[in-house]
Amino acid sequence: MLIEFCLPIFNEEKILEENALRLLDFCQNKNFSFAWKIVFVVNGSTDGSLAICRKLAAISPENLKIFIEKEKGKGLAIRKYWSASNADILVFMDADLATSLENIPDLLKPLLSGESDLAVGSRLLAKSKIERPLNREIVSQTYNLLSRIILGHKFSDMQCGFKAIKKDSFMKIAPLLESNKWFFDTELIVMSKFMGLRIKEIPVIWEEHRYEKSKSKVNVLKDGLIFLADLFVLRRRIKGLNLKK
Repeated sequence: MLIEFCLPIFNEEKILEENALRLLDFCQNKNFSFAWKIVFVVNGSTDGSLAICRKLAAISPENLKIFIEKEKGKGLAIRKYWSASNADILVFMDADLATSLENIPDLLKPLLSGESDLAVGSRLLAKSKIERPLNREIVSQTYNLLSRIILGHKFSDMQCGFKAIKKDSFMKIAPLLESNKWFFDTELIVMSKFMGLRIKEIPVIWEEHRYEKSKSKVNVLKDGLIFLADLFVLRRRIKGLNLKK
């Protein structure tokens, strides 16, 4: 069995090397019972990120690899790489490693045991522990509430950058995924639910890191309005798919 841990990379030169080495060290020390690789999914970076990825991949070529998508967009790059990958389970986590690496076994457990097809980290479950600015927390809570109202789901956290899916399950929903950007997280969960996949939420330890080293790629006001529009578009798409059934 092969599991790939994918890091979407868009202008992450300030945090990339340190965090990639942290993840590599964690995986090596865990002595996993499965084969694994860390994949740098570079998308549209204009800084030194790609050069750093190449330097790191040369250090441990058996465990580190690079996938390059010239256009920027987390959703686009992840979707393209996952479609081409030969891994049995596909994981992605944000390059800032805001979710504790200690949660990786928790994320994989329901997939390895056959309990679920998709596992998603949640910052909003009772057992989750988070540390983030109040304004970011309010925005996150508001988005998740609106998504539950508009899309009619019961999941607690749609946008946590910490998810794992079986490759065969991903291929079932891949034709339904359209988002090239951050809305990919929400679309992945909602389309998995629509296709009847088993989804497991897990509590995570999550700490905001980006204010120290790099700015978040999300503009709260602008992207918030785009996300809201995306929710209504997704609802309309689902209704259309239901009519075709």
